[in-house]
Amino acid sequence: MALPLTKIDHARARRNALRLVALFEFGKGIFVLCLGVVALLLVHKDAWLIAESLLVRLHINTDRRSAQMFLDFADNITDARLLTAAWLSFTYSALRFAEAYGLWKERTWAEWIALVSGALLLPLEVRALLRAVTIWRSAVFVGNLAIVFYMWFLIREGRKHAHSPANPNTGRQREGEN
Repeated sequence: MALPLTKIDHARARRNALRLVALFEFGKGIFVLCLGVVALLLVHKDAWLIAESLLVRLHINTDRRSAQMFLDFADNITDARLLTAAWLSFTYSALRFAEAYGLWKERTWAEWIALVSGALLLPLEVRALLRAVTIWRSAVFVGNLAIVFYMWFLIREGRKHAHSPANPNTGRQREGEN
């Protein structure tokens, strides 16, 4: 018997939402991985010269304050800082890839990772919004807030389901326990 189109398949909707978040986290992992590769490629290179040529290529006047700040930053980059940045980006991207895999496979541990890591970023995003409200910063904040609340909802829903009387495993001892 076919279900009416108005009836929502909650399991499918949950899986699709988790997969959407997983793709988002995978995309963040890819982006940060690319930044790490760029950091490795800059080791033993003249970062100031590369920064100046980038500004020229983008037709940005090097006399502007923001361009001077960018050049000063590039001048202060050391190989040790680049290697540290690469190591941190590879670690961060590995966490994002693991989280994406777990969310794709609907694992509870991945929901916890998404909840905690997203909640830890919220204060930084609020601080960025307090400095200047932009469409990009607002979208990142709202998206991250939505992910945090959705993960919190899924974790609470899972705990309610695990402790409900309708659950056949409630009240039973796990295998191997005496």
